[in-house]
Amino acid sequence: MAAPTLQQPSFLLVNLKADSITKPLLQRCQDLVKIIDEYPAKELHVIFPWLVETVFGSLDGILSGWNLRLLHSRSNEYNVVLEFLNPSGPMMKLVYKLQAEEYKYEIPVNYLPGPVKVCIQEGVLPECPLFHNKLQFPLSGLLTLNLALNPFEFFMFHFASCLITPKSYPQGHHGSSTDSAYFVLVDTYLKYFLPSEGSVPPSPFSDSRGSVTAPSPRSSGVSFAGYGVHSPSLLKHHIFHQPSVNADPAAQEIWRSETLLQMFVEIWLHHYSLEMYQKLQSPQEPFSPTEEHVLVVRLLVKHLHAFSNSLKQETLTSSSPSAHSHTHTSPLEEFKRVVVQRFVQQKLYLFLQHCFGHWPLDASFRAVLETWLSYVQPWRYTEDNTSPQPDPNRTVPDKWESFVQENLLMYTKLFQVLLNRAVRTDLVNARNALMVFRVAKVFAQPNLAEMIQKGEQLFLEPEHVLHHRQPRGYLTPSQGGSFLSSRQRVVTDMVFRVKGHVYALEGQDCQYKQMFGSELRGAVMKLIQIIAQARQTAKRISDHSSEVSANSSFLSWFGMGASELNNTFSGAEPEESGECLKKTHEFLDRALENLCQIFKLNQGQLAQLISNLSSSQDDGNNKQLPDCIQGENGLILTDLGRKQIISGLRRFDIQYQGDPELQPIRSYENALLVRMFYRISSLVNERFGGHMNALCSRPDLLGRLGRHYLSDLDSSAKKPKLSPTSRRSCERNRSARLSLRPLASYRTLLLLLLLYALGAALSLGPVSSTLLLLTGGLLYGLLITLCGDKLKAH
Repeated sequence: MAAPTLQQPSFLLVNLKADSITKPLLQRCQDLVKIIDEYPAKELHVIFPWLVETVFGSLDGILSGWNLRLLHSRSNEYNVVLEFLNPSGPMMKLVYKLQAEEYKYEIPVNYLPGPVKVCIQEGVLPECPLFHNKLQFPLSGLLTLNLALNPFEFFMFHFASCLITPKSYPQGHHGSSTDSAYFVLVDTYLKYFLPSEGSVPPSPFSDSRGSVTAPSPRSSGVSFAGYGVHSPSLLKHHIFHQPSVNADPAAQEIWRSETLLQMFVEIWLHHYSLEMYQKLQSPQEPFSPTEEHVLVVRLLVKHLHAFSNSLKQETLTSSSPSAHSHTHTSPLEEFKRVVVQRFVQQKLYLFLQHCFGHWPLDASFRAVLETWLSYVQPWRYTEDNTSPQPDPNRTVPDKWESFVQENLLMYTKLFQVLLNRAVRTDLVNARNALMVFRVAKVFAQPNLAEMIQKGEQLFLEPEHVLHHRQPRGYLTPSQGGSFLSSRQRVVTDMVFRVKGHVYALEGQDCQYKQMFGSELRGAVMKLIQIIAQARQTAKRISDHSSEVSANSSFLSWFGMGASELNNTFSGAEPEESGECLKKTHEFLDRALENLCQIFKLNQGQLAQLISNLSSSQDDGNNKQLPDCIQGENGLILTDLGRKQIISGLRRFDIQYQGDPELQPIRSYENALLVRMFYRISSLVNERFGGHMNALCSRPDLLGRLGRHYLSDLDSSAKKPKLSPTSRRSCERNRSARLSLRPLASYRTLLLLLLLYALGAALSLGPVSSTLLLLTGGLLYGLLITLCGDKLKAH
């Protein structure tokens, strides 16, 4: 019935608004439970829009509501919110209570996804039946259109929009965790309304007329076959000719399931249309999903596969095109049979296509990648595949061949887009290398490449074979079917399905590139070369790290080896640590193996390619700098040089070239002693600098000994001077001088303490111990100098 016009404000609403400011959330929820149980629908109808906005926030993002995306299990309010919003909880009871009275609530068209909004504003009926028969036409024109939704649709619209509505969260907070209250509620709603086992539970609320009925069942002319892009029944209709709605008793069983799924798909995925994608432009700024958004979409994809795969085997058998055997199938089973292809495929394809092309080249792309890999592996979400770690050598069952064919572009086109992305990614980074390995591992599953190849062959079948093909079903003998064998009819139907899928997603004039064609094979070889180069780069960096670690031996720990101050850089990335580089090498090795298996590449040619690359780098190419040009102030990177750095092919040898005495104080040094020794050494160098330079200039043994203790001219001369600034600073640092900074190291102090303790144990005084230490240091320097000269002469 229509909502009565209230002549005075609702005192219940006024009291609830006041309580929302003064009372804690737990008490407010308890009060709401009583109100929902005790008050009639007439009063609850008034507070419902305010309550939904209070929970989920406003559609314009100004009000953040209960911040479900920031609410985690460690919060005290977490369980309270989950219990209140549970599918069988008080909030849903309120929805069903209002549903029984057939109340309507308006949503401005401006808050719909871009393609749907543009479609309505242009006067065209939207493709999704969810928006049929709900448009309200005001006198002021189409720009102020509203949708009149029933309580369940209104609730789910706000719940789904909560994920994508920009909100001003407190500083330092962002919703990206899979244990947030919102993520858990999405999972709960999917399991409740799209159950893999059993049927959708009936409404917990019943009025005097019985159970709640479906408010907007599907029209008799729009069946499941009409959803999505696979049927001509959803051609563009004018908006003023909305189809009439006839009662369909069979639809009452699953109307909530349909509504929830359509709302999730439209709000989360339908932000890109085929027309926008083909023209590479849109009437507004393109929608940019967040990592949290993509993670929720992946949850949806995984659950829909599990939901669809729970279809009973006899339903699959009875769904053949012959006869009408599916008329006795329950609506839920029929829903499972078509849910992925008809409801999700096209919008998810365009969603992933956009993400692949616009996502930053960093490790956060893993969420997008795993969403794609979840969709193209429905066999992972079956009852007989419950292992958390599936066997990579397990053959993909033949029964999935039809799925691969009807989703051909999901495999081939997106693989090609990913290939173009991978060659621009830094594969030395272990996280990026892992993503390449994951894709290669999935596509290398036995039998999958053959299925994709067969699907491409079906698409490339000549068109003239299909001109007289019936729209649906097999040809009967009276229609000429006797001229075709049974196998020919099956092949013809498969060709029709594959071509229909490709043309629906890419348009009739699409230029299809074969995944196993010569052009893509060349791109794969380019990727393999980049992977091989990244392997060598990772190995080189790992070997260098091992050498640095080896130099930190027992003697260097005690301060008697090479100084670390000139050879270490404290800003190294954690991804470049030895352990991560080992993982990089392992991931890239296995990715190479899988790519060779997918594309049937010659192992001998691959080994030769890697061998040639390795030998060329060993000959000195690994020491080459990225491509640069000489500028006034040093080297300037070219575009090629930037690509070489991003791809990990070449890198600058970053070394500290300033004054070693002025390096930041390290964690293993005493700050007070560093500053004190710097002042002392500065005074000595200022006063005796000339004498020390004269000493180090002598060619005899005394001069070499002086150069060992007072300066390291040889090593400083070998460092590359990449800019005039570093060149001038190095020239200043080459003068002979005394450095006492090693004495400020905690390990040096510990060593001196142990040596003095040993001297005391041997009844030696401090002066005697000091003289012995100085004598030992002099002899050690003399030995190093003599041995060094002999090694150079040799």
